[in-house]
Amino acid sequence: MIRLHFTAADLCRITLAPAVDALAETALGAGLLLRPCGRDGGGGPGQARRARAAAREWRGRSARGGSTVRGGVLAELIGEDGFVPDFLLQPEVLDFAEGLEAAAATPPERLALDLGIPEAAGWNGALARPGRWARELAQGSTAASRALVHDTRHFFETWVEPLWPRIHRDTLADRALRSEMLLRGGVDALLTTLGTTWRWQAPTLHLPSVSTYDIPLCGRGLLLIPSWFATGPLVMYRPEAATVLVYPLNDAAAGDAGTDERPEALAALLGRTRARVLALLRSPATTTALAERASVSLAAASHQAAVLRAAGLVDTVRTGTAVLHSLTPLGHSLLAGVVR
Repeated sequence: MIRLHFTAADLCRITLAPAVDALAETALGAGLLLRPCGRDGGGGPGQARRARAAAREWRGRSARGGSTVRGGVLAELIGEDGFVPDFLLQPEVLDFAEGLEAAAATPPERLALDLGIPEAAGWNGALARPGRWARELAQGSTAASRALVHDTRHFFETWVEPLWPRIHRDTLADRALRSEMLLRGGVDALLTTLGTTWRWQAPTLHLPSVSTYDIPLCGRGLLLIPSWFATGPLVMYRPEAATVLVYPLNDAAAGDAGTDERPEALAALLGRTRARVLALLRSPATTTALAERASVSLAAASHQAAVLRAAGLVDTVRTGTAVLHSLTPLGHSLLAGVVR
């Protein structure tokens, strides 16, 4: 269990990143694609089993595509439990090319600590058995650094970049959901809904992990970065800046959780667009967020929500300057297929 300990100052300094960390996404995608059958550090299900539905579908399509998946040196860096060395997290540089350049410029002493070289560094998340290339990288080898840049760029361009429009769209939807939670219930609602297996018990956020750490945020706050590929939390402690928490995107906000359940029956009953809007409201949404999720205009989203509200399937309440749409019990029952 990882426990993040907040002070009053930290609760006032929680920020949402505007986008995913492209370099970290590449590393996490490599871990998911290169180790589909691996087991996590605690002996639990493989990383792929814990991935979001959309990420599992991506992995399945990639495996069926006939191309050989090669991660190069990334395969040595990414752990079977999804571990990503801190230097591959570049929270202040979300662009891939800039993030990769910053990672390649990491000082050798920092690399040695991140990778557990020498092992006396004592960082439990480091590589259990650093290979020859990782040791050379930590010693400042130019050739090792070039290999990192080449293999990471190749993996991004081959496997991640074609997916980037989808990642960007889903990130916008998740960001809208987090904003709604903050608007509806403040910081408590935001932290309570970050992950289904995460527990917010003020002033501590409890995150499931095979290792145990207590991390005081020390008044510097928390930077939240969404991830399309992450299967669990990634925490990066920074002694002079806000601690970074990478969290998996919300499936429902991105339109992945159950949006294809009973599609033909609901489409025949409600119309395809209206059925999709109903399914997307498993997670409450403002009109703007609903339009983004459904890829329709604001006017169309407002109209569809109004029709569903008139049918008793959706509730709409005003929250500040926005309106928030959510399913009624009848709407939930219709999606679950239990209405008789």
